[in-house]
Amino acid sequence: MGIVYSEPICQAAYEDDIHQVYRLLVSDAKKINAQDEKTGDTPIIAACRRGSTRLAKYLLDQNADVAIRNKKQRTCLHYAARRTFSFLDYLMIVILMPILLIGYFIMEEKQKKNLNLMETILNSKVDIDAIDYKGNTGLHYVCQRRSHRLVPLFLERNADISIKNKNDETPLDIARRLKFNKILTMLRKAD
Repeated sequence: MGIVYSEPICQAAYEDDIHQVYRLLVSDAKKINAQDEKTGDTPIIAACRRGSTRLAKYLLDQNADVAIRNKKQRTCLHYAARRTFSFLDYLMIVILMPILLIGYFIMEEKQKKNLNLMETILNSKVDIDAIDYKGNTGLHYVCQRRSHRLVPLFLERNADISIKNKNDETPLDIARRLKFNKILTMLRKAD
């Protein structure tokens, strides 16, 4: 089902309804950074939770503030970094994998979309080392997700690999614990 926001512009952003977001901003441009009462999410956070690069780009073009944090102290970067496949995505991939590798191509396309979203957010003025309520940065989350395609984007922008979360783990510690050797190698080279 997804998330239900009390703030209409956040709901429209989460639903990837660019036309409704446009209409709401035309009626009141100050809504660009409106925060949902329950979650504290802004439209840019909602778009990143949904994985909508198109809407994230539009909101950034309208000067959405990427530094605003929600009630979990997360920025839009945290949500872009936390993007994973949904159960339905996995189901489609598994069912379609034997049929001419269609599942593989679906998986590749979803990963490419996540990469584009991350590049969009990282090219803004977002704080790459922002820490959430768990002490995690975006780099912590991409290491937990085994996103070997996203780790280099953080390293190219000089993300601090020495930040420890509330579990006293750096991104390197997470990669070591989960035995993600490819990510371990990337982080060691950056160290």
